[in-house]
Amino acid sequence: MVEKGKIKVFKLSYEGKEQILHIYGPGNTFGEVPVFEGKNFPASSMALEKSVILFLPRDKFVDLITATPGLGMIMLADLSKRLRDFTMQIENLSLKEVPARLAAYILTLSKEQQNKTQVTLPISKAQLSNLIGTTPETVSRILKKMMESSFIEVQTKTILIKDFEGLINLSESGSLS
Repeated sequence: MVEKGKIKVFKLSYEGKEQILHIYGPGNTFGEVPVFEGKNFPASSMALEKSVILFLPRDKFVDLITATPGLGMIMLADLSKRLRDFTMQIENLSLKEVPARLAAYILTLSKEQQNKTQVTLPISKAQLSNLIGTTPETVSRILKKMMESSFIEVQTKTILIKDFEGLINLSESGSLS
C-alpha cells in the first residue's frame, strides 16, 4: 500500500518501450496478484517521487482477510474497479485515436480530482505519453491543437478545462477538426 508518494506500475517490451498501467498514490494498494494467485507480480513498479510503501507478507495478509471478511469485499470491489479501468485502457489503446485518449485521460483526472474546470497533471508529459501509448512530441502537438480548438488551456502542469462537453465529444470521436 502506498502510504506516501506516487508509484507507477508498468510493463516494458523487449525493445524497452514502456507502457504505464497505473499510477498509485496514498491509500492505493498494488501487488495483490502474488497474494491471491501465489505467483510473481506480472508487472514492474517504481516510485515516481520519494515514497513510503507498506508491505504485508502473504501469510499475514491472508490471515487478515480471513479474520475480516469485510476487508475481502473491499479488496474485491477495488480489484473489480481496476478490471473495469483495464478494459477501458485496452479499448482506448486499441480502438481510439490519440486525441480521444488524451481527452479521456483529462476527463478521468477531472473525475478523480472532482473538478470540471481544471486538473493538475500528476505525471510528466513523457510519462503521460507512455500511459496513453504515444510519444511526448505527439502529446505536445495534440495539447497545442486542443488549445487552438479552445477545449483547454495548458499552464505547465495545470490544465484549465474551457469546454467540458467538447472534451467529452473529443474523447468519443477523436476528431480535432
